[in-house]
Amino acid sequence: MNRFRYLLNTMLLMIIFPAACSAGVKEPAVAGAFYPDDPKKLAAEVDGYLAKADAEPEEGRLLTLIAPHAGYVYSGSVAGHSYARLKGQAISTVILIGPSHYASFKGAVIYPGSGMRTPLGVVRVNESLASSLASDRDGVKLAADPFSREHSLEVQLPFLQRVLKDFTVVPILVGGMTRESHRHLADRLATLLKQDAQALIVISTDLSHYHDAKTAGIKDRKVLDAVERLSAGDLERLLTSGEGEACGGGPVLYGMAAARGAGATEARIYHYADSSAASGDRKRVVGYGAAGFYARPLTAASRSEILKLARETVFARVSGKPLPEWHGEDKRLKADGAVFVTLKEKNGRLRGCIGSIQAHTALHDSISQNAVAAATRDPRFRPVSPEELPGLDVEVTVLSPMEPVASSNEIEVGKHGVYLEASGRSSVFLPQVPVEQGWDLETYLKELAMKAGLAADAWKSGRLYRFTAEIVH
Repeated sequence: MNRFRYLLNTMLLMIIFPAACSAGVKEPAVAGAFYPDDPKKLAAEVDGYLAKADAEPEEGRLLTLIAPHAGYVYSGSVAGHSYARLKGQAISTVILIGPSHYASFKGAVIYPGSGMRTPLGVVRVNESLASSLASDRDGVKLAADPFSREHSLEVQLPFLQRVLKDFTVVPILVGGMTRESHRHLADRLATLLKQDAQALIVISTDLSHYHDAKTAGIKDRKVLDAVERLSAGDLERLLTSGEGEACGGGPVLYGMAAARGAGATEARIYHYADSSAASGDRKRVVGYGAAGFYARPLTAASRSEILKLARETVFARVSGKPLPEWHGEDKRLKADGAVFVTLKEKNGRLRGCIGSIQAHTALHDSISQNAVAAATRDPRFRPVSPEELPGLDVEVTVLSPMEPVASSNEIEVGKHGVYLEASGRSSVFLPQVPVEQGWDLETYLKELAMKAGLAADAWKSGRLYRFTAEIVH
């Protein structure tokens, strides 16, 4: 009887989850249609796109690429601008995130098989990583069926095969976006990028569909501007309102959140084109963009602009003059960023400190807003007077994204700032504070709790988040 029940249960599981049970190597769905099915012709075509791409070296770590997924005759040249950036790079794990065009589902699905075949051979799937990223509770499931006809990830594979040597992939399709799946994948993929320097995310998306070339250009430039500024809020607003379009908008938002969590500070738009370049039809076009997300430290030029903007804003506000408007081209200052502006007297005594812990607006806007607030609205101090300006030191702290910590042992004095949430209250210290005060870790956390108006040991039952910072003074 027990054996009969075991067999019955096994059969039922195979009926309910046929995709997960039967997945092996996925055969190509669009070879011979979206790209050549002859290996030599395919390799030559991809190599041609890569050779024509402008791929000047970029500083910093490349965390994420965006590439289109139409037939190669239409979008292959644009995709080449993204993949040319991978030449010579030691990438061993590629997370592929694309939209589902045929299967309807909420959240995301991960391919559970062992590989994905193209005319150039089989690309191995990192099965253990794929399994570890799945979470039924969060709507991220293992399933093969949604991949059977899908082209959004398949067309990326030949490019990867021509620029990388030994690598594996984790294919992820996004259906209807959900908060749970977005949070889960963003957190898990950010952790992966931080832990594995040879990991990369590739986001598959086209832009607007079937408008005239002028209309498409306007819509697409709005989307690419939000992408370049790493502004998830603006991008989501554009896609929701219809001002902008991207069939892989969900994957872009998932991938952008993961990249920001891993430390992405700015983006580069490599190339833009539409289908009229191949079809000649400018009345109904599809837009294509190539881009990358990077983690880079502040350059000397960026530091100089940041400090200049903060000082001029404080001095203008206190003097009653019009606030300066920043119109520079520094991409770091254009990207969304979180900062604190700190004012000190010449003797080092604090005179004001206000900031934001989340990146919700462009870095230059955050600097201006918090500079005004530090000078005039810090509740601990009276507003700065004009007489104090000559002796005022201005310091700007640019924050990394917050990450939760499971234990206080994960906090390093002098490296990490800490944010505490407990009993409906919160407080934050910047990384330089415990160093300036001479605190050890225990004192650091006790002072953090007392700053929130809580008992000294309240940090033990609260939620702690750590962050790093780049300090400009």
